[in-house]
Amino acid sequence: MTTARPLTVPQAIRARRSIRHYLPDPLPDEQLTELLTVALEAPSSWNVQARSVVVVSDQDGRDGLSRAAGGQPQPREAPVTLVFVASSQSWRGDLSDIYEQARGNGAWNEEFVTGFSRATLDFQRDLERRGLLREYAVKDAVIAATYAMIAAASMGLASSPMNGWDETEVKKVVGIDDRDDRDDLHVALLLPVGRPAERRGHPGRRPLARNAFDARYGRGYGSDSASGSDSGSTRRRTAQAAVGAP
Repeated sequence: MTTARPLTVPQAIRARRSIRHYLPDPLPDEQLTELLTVALEAPSSWNVQARSVVVVSDQDGRDGLSRAAGGQPQPREAPVTLVFVASSQSWRGDLSDIYEQARGNGAWNEEFVTGFSRATLDFQRDLERRGLLREYAVKDAVIAATYAMIAAASMGLASSPMNGWDETEVKKVVGIDDRDDRDDLHVALLLPVGRPAERRGHPGRRPLARNAFDARYGRGYGSDSASGSDSGSTRRRTAQAAVGAP
């Protein structure tokens, strides 16, 4: 039996589809570990890493997540559902291990660590004043979930990002109980992962110029502006001509 070569990042992105039905085949431990490791390579605000993943693979837990998601089949059928959790208060804890690892890797020197640690706290306190701590933590968790989706696709696995669920019920399933004052933990996304039991075609995307803009919102990227001003496409053609000129 031969193992398919992993897809490149662009190939994985283009191949990925949201799958609702899964085969019951369990994921090998080494594959799941690699998936989690890659997901948690995702960047986070100030490298505080205010996101984590709960791996739900037992049938009771998967059934509970399905109920929390209004009976949707993905968590029940997929052998694993990854629950991405955001922590809006982790910056208040001990971050010395993060700084020590950065020092050990040669990424940050002592001067940088001192300034960075101070700036991190100032930034988080400003978010707190503006009521944005939860939003920033959830963004970091969703970035990690996106990494997991792409990694899963590169491994030939399917996934289905889910945002339709009752947070209180999901928290009960994964052991986060609001009655224990864990309102600092927020469910960001559910991601069932497994081998697909269905094939789904690409529904298509709108043209690039419809959703990508050049310098100003509404000015389609790659299309000439109505005013006749130097557009992105014109600039690119000029640059290409210059590169090809002797």
